[in-house]
Amino acid sequence: MKEIGGYLEFEHLGGREYYPGLLKLNLGRTAIAWYLTSAGCRTVYVPRYLCESVTDAIRLAGIRMIPYSVDERLVPQLPAEIAGKKLPPDTFLFLLNPYGQLTGKSVLRYKEIYGNLLADYTQAFFQRPSENVPTVYSVRKYFGVTDGAYLSSDRPLPLPEEQDESHARYGHVLGRFEEPASAFYQAMLDNAHSYEGASVSRMSALTENLLGGLDYTEIAGKRNRNFLALHEKLAGRNLLYTEQLFTVPEAPFAYPFYAEDGRAIRRKLAEKKIYVPTYWSNVISENEPDTVEYRYAADILPLPCDQRYGPSEMEAVSSAVLEILKGDSL
Repeated sequence: MKEIGGYLEFEHLGGREYYPGLLKLNLGRTAIAWYLTSAGCRTVYVPRYLCESVTDAIRLAGIRMIPYSVDERLVPQLPAEIAGKKLPPDTFLFLLNPYGQLTGKSVLRYKEIYGNLLADYTQAFFQRPSENVPTVYSVRKYFGVTDGAYLSSDRPLPLPEEQDESHARYGHVLGRFEEPASAFYQAMLDNAHSYEGASVSRMSALTENLLGGLDYTEIAGKRNRNFLALHEKLAGRNLLYTEQLFTVPEAPFAYPFYAEDGRAIRRKLAEKKIYVPTYWSNVISENEPDTVEYRYAADILPLPCDQRYGPSEMEAVSSAVLEILKGDSL
């Protein structure tokens, strides 16, 4: 029998999630491996520009990976044996969408050509899935939660029996609400490391509840406004836009600022208490310095433009970058 009485728990927010009809799982990486396994995948072509947490999960699932390169627009440069050809039933193409560069039209074109796709939208939460294209989303990257992923599937899939429990992992998220991030940085890292080797499970009830209480329209609007505020000041110095490599995405994960020595700029920004992570450091160690993968992983700065911030913070970030670029702080 369910308990009656006692102290009150966290409130049931009773709202509506952004993707209520999608499968709710614990992590993006486990959702990727779980879908591929459930779909009978034995071989998957993956970009070299990819986080090792994803490749580790695929490897643990016993699926063979064949890497491919990307060009400066992140367009796959596929090997001759599959380029422009329909894939066998047990072979998939993994598409990455880290900066919203994939459009629904382009994804459908890949689907038409290759048949078996899995699209990674873990850094493009607000970009809706294309019809009949399996697509994975991460909520941890966009909102103050500790777990959670959505999967849009092109085939019926049963949910995992086990449900994640996340109450013990919210300390650093709750702590940062009241104190600086530095006070809980190690706890955040420990939480991230705890997911290594994790198996697939259903999204935790706590995270699902929190996701139902968010104002997604407001969040998307803030991200768009912040991105455009940075873009207005920095586009003229951003190689991704001066060379017309990328387009402006919808409700983006971050503002990707690409400079020839992004690593030095990142260090100087940290001195100003503007923290810009290096995503996918494994890409730097696994690729040669003259490759797109290396240069993008090392020198693209994912400047924060999320819903926590507004015009004053975006002015501070853009001014700091421009000051550094002048050479005054290098």
